[in-house]
This record gives sequence, structure tokens and C-alpha cells, in this order.
Amino acid sequence: MTKLAGVEELGQPKKPSFFQRVLNGVEKAGNKLPDPVTLFALFTVLILIASAVFGMLGTSAVHPGTGETIKVVNLLNAEGIRSIVTTLVPNFTGFPPLGLVLVVMLGVGLAESTGLVTTFMKTTILNAPAKIILPTILLIAVLGNTAADAAQVVLPPIAAMIFAALGRNPIAGLVAGYATVTGAFSANLIVSMLDPLIFGFTQSSAQMIDPSYVGNPAINWYFLIASTFVLIPVAAFVTTKIVEPRLGTFQGEIEKLEKTTPEEKRGLLWAAITLAAYTALILWLVVPENGILRDPETNGIIVSPFMTGIVPIMLFGFLLPALAYGFASGALKNDKDVAEHLTKAMSGMGGYIVLAFVAAQMIAFFGMSNLGPIIAIKGAAFLKGIGFEGLSLFLGFIVIAALINLLIASASAKWALLAPVFVPMFMLMGYDPAVTQVAYRVADSITNPITPMLAYFAILLTFAKKYDKNIGIGTLIATLLPYSIAFAIFWIILFSVWFLLGLPLGPGGAIMLP
Repeated sequence: MTKLAGVEELGQPKKPSFFQRVLNGVEKAGNKLPDPVTLFALFTVLILIASAVFGMLGTSAVHPGTGETIKVVNLLNAEGIRSIVTTLVPNFTGFPPLGLVLVVMLGVGLAESTGLVTTFMKTTILNAPAKIILPTILLIAVLGNTAADAAQVVLPPIAAMIFAALGRNPIAGLVAGYATVTGAFSANLIVSMLDPLIFGFTQSSAQMIDPSYVGNPAINWYFLIASTFVLIPVAAFVTTKIVEPRLGTFQGEIEKLEKTTPEEKRGLLWAAITLAAYTALILWLVVPENGILRDPETNGIIVSPFMTGIVPIMLFGFLLPALAYGFASGALKNDKDVAEHLTKAMSGMGGYIVLAFVAAQMIAFFGMSNLGPIIAIKGAAFLKGIGFEGLSLFLGFIVIAALINLLIASASAKWALLAPVFVPMFMLMGYDPAVTQVAYRVADSITNPITPMLAYFAILLTFAKKYDKNIGIGTLIATLLPYSIAFAIFWIILFSVWFLLGLPLGPGGAIMLP
């Protein structure tokens, strides 16, 4: 078996290193945190209490843009309670991320349940030349977040089996796949379902300061494309120069990786044909002058039906190839099978719906109380007063959010908490919501590989124990840590260069407000 640093040898207990003791402490503390739903409920109660206290104290602030005096609204007096009761349902049904995520998941879920996602990954990697096998795995890992969380489950064990077939340590393949798909979670070449999910919180938070603010889910797209080309070679270097030498030669039994079946290949072919036809249709609707999905008045693309309709476009981008794959491969026989697969795919969204309900109330009450704008105005004034702004401000924000990610792994849960404070605050300092969002996405990604609080970490540990039954959490985190460190260094460098040059972050996304 592989000899790993931090694994106890029989009869020779090894004292955990300082770093492993720190990680064990983080894990212990994280396990004591309430469920995210409970956290949102607690924050909602605190917001209501704070609104009552500061409302009775007459706390207020002057809006620097309009000169309007904003006062805290007491949500626990008679009028406030009436508002709570009458807006509870609209708060939930009008919650921006709710519809966006559920609609996209119809297509993504079908692609996953029919086997299209697994077959695509397996076929793409197996057909790559030996010299580019690792970069191919890493590219698929980065692109995998398009399919939501499917890649975090599917890719690592496939990468482990491919490494074993090549005579390399399968645990190295396992951690390389996992670290890249989680640590580069926001990087991609295309707009993924994470983009509309995160942007929903950003837009609602920005509208606390500017009710007319309307963006689109692709406001960070240019930066995320560049991140893809930066992080893939970084992950390859860490794997070959740090992780594999540390793990050494694997001596255990190897599970053979089965190739795709003729039925799967036929399904993949028809899925590719369907996707190509669909892509051609979208291009025909967007590229030509006066295209149907361009803005009918300006003929532009940045603000257009194409950008505002990116969610249904993504839905059919997954749904149609999944249907083609399912019927061609035999995974789907009739319309009843389609309905069954769709139901199965959406059944896993129950937890998200519950979380969205509580988060929607918290954000709505936060906005109704006026606590957000007042905190933003006073916070911005304080930061300006001490001269803490510019790049150093955002680097500090990245560090704070990355540390929070060690204990609360859900990207949407953290951003639902942070966006209503930091997006308005930074807007009042002149920064576009897009740069605050992209700083958060960098922070959220870089500590993903090493946090035991991410649900898929437990699954990774299970996979690892198939190759080494003695491997523990500390050992696994120590093996993943070089990826987090390397990603943090190079992603922060990229962000700093982008920030200092004032480059556009995506369509409609900038560093500074106009």
C-alpha cells in the first residue's frame, strides 16, 4: 500500500503534526455548527431583534448619493408584524435564485440520471493521448461544475482508476480530480448553473443601494475563462511535482476501468449531434445582425434577451442532449421514463428549497429593516476614513471569506449572508457588484478542497479507503493542502492584475461603477 505522511504504522503511533492538529480543531468546531437552515433562521431572528432595538433608538444614515435620510424600520411593532405576515409567501416565490436553480436543474439532473455526464467524462478522458491525460482530467474537472455537483462525485474515482491503469498512484488521481473540481469551482469556459445562483444574491443586494441595478449571470465570465487557463497548469504541477512524489508507489490491488459500451457510445454520439444542432440554432438567433435574441432597440448582446434568458437556454442545452442520449443508449424507453428521471433529479432539490425559503425571509427582512444600507453607508465611511480601500480591501475580503468557507462550505449559503452587507458597502465606495462577486468566488473556491464541511469530502474519504483502509482525514487534507495553497497564490495574483489594470470581468461586469 501507499505510505502516506501522517498515517500511523502498526505498533508505532505517530504524533499528529501541528498542521494536522489545527485541521482536526477546525473539523471539531465545524461539526458543532448548526445546520445552514438553522443558521439562517437564527440570523433572521437576530435581524428582527436588531430592527426593533435600533428602530427604537432612531438609528439612521444619510445616503451619499441622494442625500436621503434612511432610518431603521422596526419589524416587531404592529406595522412590522403585518408586513412580515403579508410578505412571507412573496418573499419565497420571488426569491431570485430559487427559480433560476430549479429550472437549470431540470436539464442538469436529467443529464446526470441518464448517465450522459458519466459517459462524457469517461469517454473524453480515455480517448486522450497519454501525455495529455492529466491536463485532460483537470480540464474536465474544471468544466465539471457546469453539471453542478455531479463532477465532484463522478470524476475523482474515474481519475483514480485512470491513474492506476497508467501505473501511477490512484490516490494521486483521486485527489487531483477532487481538488481541481472543488478548488477551481468558479472557473469555467462557459456560463454554468453556479453563475445565475450566485448572481441572484448579488443583484438583490445591489438593489438595496440602486433599485434600478440590473445585470446578468455572466458578469464574471471573462475572468473565469482566464482562471481556467491559469489553474489547470498549476494543478498539473502540484500533482506531478508535489503530490505524487509524496505518495510514492502504490502496491495495492487495482480496479479495472471499464470502457464505454456500444450503447453508451451511440448515446453520446446522438447527444453530441443534438448539442451541435442546438448550439447552431442559438448562434443563428444571436450572431446575425438583428438576431431574434439581440436587444430589439440597440441590437446589442450584453443587455439582450439572450443574456436575460441564459437560464432557459442552459436548461435546453442540457435537456435536449440528455434526451437524445437516453433514448439512443436505452436508458430511456418512453415518456414515462423521462418523467421518472426528471422527478428523481428534482427530488434531490428538497434541501435547497427549504434553505431557499429561510434565506429568502432573512434577506427580505434585512432589506425591509434598512439595516443593510445603513451598515453599508457607515461601513463605507469608516473604511474610507482609515484609508482602507482599493486592492488591499478586496484581498482582505478574500481572506475572510476563504476562512469562513472552512466552516460553512455552501457557496450560496455564505453569499446569502455576505452579499447583503459587502455588495452595498463596496458599491458606496464606487466598486461594481461584479468585482465584489468575483472576489467572493475566488475566496469560496480556494479552501473548498481542504474543508471537511463540504459534503463531498466524506465521499472522497470513502473512495480513498478503497485504496488505503488506514487513510484518515488529516492525511487526506494534508495531501489536498498543496492545491489550495497553489490555487490561492495564483488566483490572487490573477485577481490583483485584473483589478489594477481595470479589465472588464464579463459582459456588463466591471471593476468600478460608471
